Amino acid sequence: MSKLRNKIPRLSGRGWSVVAILGVVAFYVWWFSAVTIDTHRGLGTSAYDLGLYDQGVWLLSRFKAPFVTLMGRNMFGDHASLILVFFAPLYWFHAGPETLLVVQSMAIAAGSIPLYLYARRRLDNDWLAVMAGMCWLLHPAVGLSNLENFHPDSMLGLFVPLALYAALERKWRLYIVAVVFSALVKEDVLLVLVPLGAWVAVRRDRRIGYATIAASVIATLVGMFVLMRSLIGVPTRNGWRIPYGGVDGFIKESLTNPSTVLKYLTSEGRLFYIWQMVSPVGVLFLLMPDLALVSGLVLLGNIVSTFWYQFHLGYHYSLVAVPALVFGSVYAIGRMPKINRIVLCSVMLVCSVTTSVMWGSFGFSRHPGYHWPASHPMAVAAREIIKDVPDDAVISVYHSLAPHLSHREKIYMFPNPFRVVLYGADIALEGSQLPESALVGYVLLPIQKDEEMTKDWQTFGAGFELLRANEGFEVYQRISGLGS
Repeated sequence: MSKLRNKIPRLSGRGWSVVAILGVVAFYVWWFSAVTIDTHRGLGTSAYDLGLYDQGVWLLSRFKAPFVTLMGRNMFGDHASLILVFFAPLYWFHAGPETLLVVQSMAIAAGSIPLYLYARRRLDNDWLAVMAGMCWLLHPAVGLSNLENFHPDSMLGLFVPLALYAALERKWRLYIVAVVFSALVKEDVLLVLVPLGAWVAVRRDRRIGYATIAASVIATLVGMFVLMRSLIGVPTRNGWRIPYGGVDGFIKESLTNPSTVLKYLTSEGRLFYIWQMVSPVGVLFLLMPDLALVSGLVLLGNIVSTFWYQFHLGYHYSLVAVPALVFGSVYAIGRMPKINRIVLCSVMLVCSVTTSVMWGSFGFSRHPGYHWPASHPMAVAAREIIKDVPDDAVISVYHSLAPHLSHREKIYMFPNPFRVVLYGADIALEGSQLPESALVGYVLLPIQKDEEMTKDWQTFGAGFELLRANEGFEVYQRISGLGS
């Protein structure tokens, strides 16, 4: 027995810290994968934004153009998220929303590993590095983003930390890979890549920094003015989010009426949003703020936006700002004497735990978010009635049922295509009836309808008959056949 014990390798202090950070990462992946999958199966997800990505990636995996009928646009016209091409092979092994949700949790959790590796050297303490990695995972914006259906932006939860780690450690090959993959995630990622390139140019390597800025600007212009405009006719559908008539109007208003702009930027809880973003790290990055400023443009863009979701913590727009805030805090703490590092890292962890309790999404949080479990009677009723819809049928369905039926070429979120709502790239279509409505063979709706849904069904349901109903839902089939 003693001989066997002697053969078992003993872990060093560093080895145990590696086990600890990997254990924390594994727990995060397990927790959020389980919660998001259960949320999905309990009808807590929607056509926007899980169903549309599931349909688009499923079409790609079948070598078809990813024209997503749930939103009436090509998936790459909505956003230049070419990173989704890499998801298609996963659908050859397991096609479904669960794949997207698990990969999302894995990518976000993995972002703590480059932070751990950097903190281990910067702080010269393996366990302080584990604490730093935990602060990333505990940040409320990280977990809340993970729970918000699925978004390709979640991949930035890995790629941006990798880019920061590589820049700080001068690992330029890894840096290039991380920047390229970041640029593939979304056309507006230049908001973090341009400041990162500026930091690299000043603090590390001028040529690489300038190249980062140039490459990110080019990638954005190509994504918007070549890819997106070729697919939907315009370079972006989100210009309305900039107040005072767009970029020019905002700049002009800032110069001529700065008090008006200041009042706008401090309205609707925008300052509190900034506090929620910076307080989980104890605002410790202020000890040496230059690296944390990489997140400055993202945070500024969020509070400038007229789009409510961008300046509230629970949505994916905030995730990309977190890496530089946490890395920047570790970077700043690293300049302190060793004894102070222990105190400051402890303060940062306490702040992370406290804010996670107050605003986060774990089981110990005050408001973790309620969702029906997969065993809820309504969810069971939905799974039962879905079986009555043929796999190849053209359908219009209630939004929370869309992610459960999206593996088909034509599926619409009711009342589309009978009455256009949030569909296509042309706002002039809103409220009209599309010719595709004649192709819809089945409509699946909840029994309990709101006033607007009831009115729509009374208007457009004349050509359908009730096929089946249960305690939660009813499915209708076209009476006169498809195309009539």
